[in-house]
Amino acid sequence: MSWIGNLEGNADPNYRDEGPKVADPSIPNRMVSTKSANQPFLAYKQYREQQQQRHDAWLVRKKERDEKLARGEEAGPEEPDPTAERDIGLRELLRFLVLSLLVVLLAGKFVTGDFLWGYEGKWTNLKTYFPPTQRLFSERSLSLYDGTDPDRPIYLAIDGEVYDVSSNPRVYGPGGSYHIMAGKDAARAFGTGCFATHQTHDLRGLSESELRGVEHWKKFFKDHKTYHRIGHVNHPPIDPELPIPEHCNPKKAQSADPKKQTSEFAGPKQPDPAKAKAQKHEEL
Repeated sequence: MSWIGNLEGNADPNYRDEGPKVADPSIPNRMVSTKSANQPFLAYKQYREQQQQRHDAWLVRKKERDEKLARGEEAGPEEPDPTAERDIGLRELLRFLVLSLLVVLLAGKFVTGDFLWGYEGKWTNLKTYFPPTQRLFSERSLSLYDGTDPDRPIYLAIDGEVYDVSSNPRVYGPGGSYHIMAGKDAARAFGTGCFATHQTHDLRGLSESELRGVEHWKKFFKDHKTYHRIGHVNHPPIDPELPIPEHCNPKKAQSADPKKQTSEFAGPKQPDPAKAKAQKHEEL
């Protein structure tokens, strides 16, 4: 009988199972076939019977121990029930996590050839967990680390925080597109894009968009996989009477988009000489 014509699930009167049968593990006084479809249920029945036997044997040993204790005899340490369900403790959880981590690492090595699955970020660098000793720089001492001395590392600062960028001399070393930023705190230039004229940490008068640009770059250096904060630069107080640095392009002073200035390899925008000359002529 096809199942298509037997949607009610009635037994097929023509079916005959001549194979061996065993007691049904869930219904008393009923026999079931040992065919492969029933094997999981029969295996569970066997498991429960074995567990019951182990528990009964433990009860016998426990009773014997209790009797020895009652007679004042040595009975040894109490044996836990081998069939009792165990709660997962902290030790077992840690063991599971460690084994899972090993499996993931080995799988990464097998699949990609790298234990970390090709990941390269700040969290794989030891300096993230063991940062170098933080130093306090003056503006003069910071200027000594601009990359011109091959025996010194390359440092730059942004809003007072000093970072070691020696891992990227092509960008920050002599001839690099951002060499002009090395050895100083030019936080204002990071916000305005006026790399040639805003070589200062003075953030007075910046628009909200430009301040977001500075914050974006601060996060960029903080989260970079090879740049590491090594200290702080001590700036002298800014005289409030000093004029605010003039923007290199007043038309963009209020509409700067910080996300357009986040590529190290794009290099700082230099002023257009023709436009600068025309603008100077208009002012005159």
